[in-house]
Amino acid sequence: MLAQYHQGQVTVPRLVAMLDAIGIAVSKRQVMRLLIDRQDRFRAEAQDVLRAGLATAPWITVDDTGARHKARNGYCTHIGNDRFAWFGTTGSKSRLNFLELLRAGYGDYVINAEALAYMGGRSLAGPVIRLLAEHETKHFADQAAWRAHLDRLGITALKVTPDPVLIATEGALWGSVKAHGLLKDTVIVSDDAGQFDVGRHGLCWVHAERLVHKLDTFTDRHRATQQRVRSLIWWFYADLKAYRRDPTAARKAALRARFDRIFTRRTGFATLDRLLARLHANKAELLMVLDRPEIPLHTNGSENDIRCQVTKRKISGGTRSDAGRDCRDAFLGLAKTCAKLGISFWDYLGARLAVAGSVPIPHLPELVSNQA
Repeated sequence: MLAQYHQGQVTVPRLVAMLDAIGIAVSKRQVMRLLIDRQDRFRAEAQDVLRAGLATAPWITVDDTGARHKARNGYCTHIGNDRFAWFGTTGSKSRLNFLELLRAGYGDYVINAEALAYMGGRSLAGPVIRLLAEHETKHFADQAAWRAHLDRLGITALKVTPDPVLIATEGALWGSVKAHGLLKDTVIVSDDAGQFDVGRHGLCWVHAERLVHKLDTFTDRHRATQQRVRSLIWWFYADLKAYRRDPTAARKAALRARFDRIFTRRTGFATLDRLLARLHANKAELLMVLDRPEIPLHTNGSENDIRCQVTKRKISGGTRSDAGRDCRDAFLGLAKTCAKLGISFWDYLGARLAVAGSVPIPHLPELVSNQA
């Protein structure tokens, strides 16, 4: 039933009909209990997979998609790479929410050098940063303790832009991520959605080129200019792929100069020129691969992984309980992780459920760490 529901994407009514057809009398409610109840070990292993992945990954790709929970619209975020996949459904897609997911289940808030650097990078006022840096208490067990600390320092009473409570909280979350040894030197590759712009950040070239591809044109000259620029971008992209296979200092310098020539040109098509200037402003993120040749040039991995969540949303709608939501996310992530590690999900379930004659499967987080 677990394999059919999570990997095969079979709906509960069809599961009930199938079981009835082979002579097993079971109600829909009983099937739901079997799918959701007493699955803490699987949820815990999924969380440990995320921790192992974030602690050892040189890079991760991220993406999100819509998700329904308790009859409300929410978002499912994917985090993963070529060794693991993890899903988390929440009601928000803000940067604060993303940082909470990156804590991988830890609930503390930490003020350390990384947290203070984050706050400075987000333009938090210097006096507020000093208040947090000079206070003797640097670790807070939960949100209530952290909020009480901000109240005592008078930060919650400040009415300025940017919001000091928000930026300080984001910084303390980032400090917690670093304090637990996660994302040590990891590059986060995204589609340029603002909430993912944390830490060392790289951008997807496919999404960048798509902006040029989708640009509205109104004359033959505009269309010819658009196609010429697209050809230059894809030519450059092909050479970036070649650089990843054989990185050299000379090729690195040449590619940087060539990037400037492509994205600072003036075509006479005003809308395209503004778009090229916008992409040129993202030079550091788009050319992250020159410093880190091991990272991918796109987020296709996340795009492919998250399709299972899209399919589940289409055939089953949303979840009604927190346990149901967490089980769905955990099992889909475990199934994807098994596929990346070359493990049969059927064998994995058999090993964890102690089915007689099943193949022993090591703890997935250990495999993720060992393959780093």
